Amino acid sequence: KTGLLLLALLPAAPRAALAWSQIGHNAVAAIAEANLTEKTRTAVEDCLGGHSIIYYAMWADNYRRAPEYRYTARWHAARVDEECRHVARDGGDVVTAVTQSAAALGNGQYKKLPADTVALHIKLLVHLVGDLHCPVHVDYPGEKNSFFNLRLNGYKTTYHTVWDNNVPNARKWSYTEWAQQLNRPARDGIAEITAGTPADWFRQTALDCRVIYDWARPGLNLERDEYTNFMNQAVPLAESQIKKAGYRLAKLLNDIFDP
Repeated sequence: KTGLLLLALLPAAPRAALAWSQIGHNAVAAIAEANLTEKTRTAVEDCLGGHSIIYYAMWADNYRRAPEYRYTARWHAARVDEECRHVARDGGDVVTAVTQSAAALGNGQYKKLPADTVALHIKLLVHLVGDLHCPVHVDYPGEKNSFFNLRLNGYKTTYHTVWDNNVPNARKWSYTEWAQQLNRPARDGIAEITAGTPADWFRQTALDCRVIYDWARPGLNLERDEYTNFMNQAVPLAESQIKKAGYRLAKLLNDIFDP
């Protein structure tokens, strides 16, 4: 079939669900980094001990089970109602965490905080803004749940893992290739993309991404043409979400460090 993506037919073996995988989160951070002002980039790297934000793109996943950060374990997804509006939950969620970290640093407040606290909020923002845009990190009401089982070319996995792992890796690109191909600020309408609040962005994610539950169902076996056709729908959606996440992360950091 013409126009089909040239995708590997055998998916990676299933593994723990981590939104966007390393490739996707690195791509979000790389797009954001390319859109930081020089003042912001310098300030952020000073706060991160000289490291780029890409260095910490997976930090919040890697440390979510560490005893001192276990309280953040549920901050990677959020609920919505029937109208796709955010519904806050006890213990926090991704919308609340992004909103609170941005507020904690904004209006010059970061200058009054301990250095390790500032670094923590930056690390959380770098990762959680990516999670805010992941289709399977929206908890819809009713039966839409991404943890159902299916098969990819004979491999048993979950739909959640397909989005967290297989979709971001489908093109076999490095994160730098993802960022180079997606970051087109001259024509992307960044001001429109970055308008609004994290709650607004999450609602848009919920509205745009609920279609993924029309593309797969429990017990489905995605093989050959079915797998390729699925990826031809899923990958462009992932690209759009990763691009938005990168631009919005840059907007939050620029608003904090170079208002």
